[in-house]
Amino acid sequence: MIQHPSGHPTTWADFLRSQAHALLACDFIETVTLNGQRQYILAVIEHASRRVRVLGTTAHPTADWVIQTIRNLVMDLEDAGCRARFLIRDRDGKFPTLMDGILADAGIQTVLTGIRMPRMNSIMERWVQSCRRELLDRCLLWNEHHLRHALREYEVFCNRHRAHQALGQAAPQCTVPDPITDPERIVDLSIRRRDRLGGILHEYSHAA
Repeated sequence: MIQHPSGHPTTWADFLRSQAHALLACDFIETVTLNGQRQYILAVIEHASRRVRVLGTTAHPTADWVIQTIRNLVMDLEDAGCRARFLIRDRDGKFPTLMDGILADAGIQTVLTGIRMPRMNSIMERWVQSCRRELLDRCLLWNEHHLRHALREYEVFCNRHRAHQALGQAAPQCTVPDPITDPERIVDLSIRRRDRLGGILHEYSHAA
């Protein structure tokens, strides 16, 4: 049981459902580039819209780097008009204590998951697995610069093209197009494919 903002105890599942519109979740992802350097990627996802923000990647996730990254996130959220109230994260030592204060000043309360309980952050964890399966495990990433480029491409793909079952097959920043019901248009239907990252990612659209 956890404490709901109203002061009443509630289950974790009920909390996630009732506060989905105000929830963010974040996590670090580790990967190794071909030059042998270990990189740490920090990303945030909005529960309601499934919009993902790749905040950055670094070989040295110092407290100063994380704090500046979180400050940048807060400004980005304000510019986007995102009214988040909670941010879910695990107890990774790379998250400095000051980070929670910066979020609190922006009206965002940090909610910690239980120890060794990744299912408490399941939406973020699913995105991490998708990022590994669709990008990191399939792309030869030479160095940090190349990794950043690939992550920017993947972020755009996830937000504007990747369909989500929870969103009725819409993408986080794009609605589902109107269905084509005209038989003549269906017969002459032409699909265009756009490849990203040399064919690692595919985007499909109706040709004009």
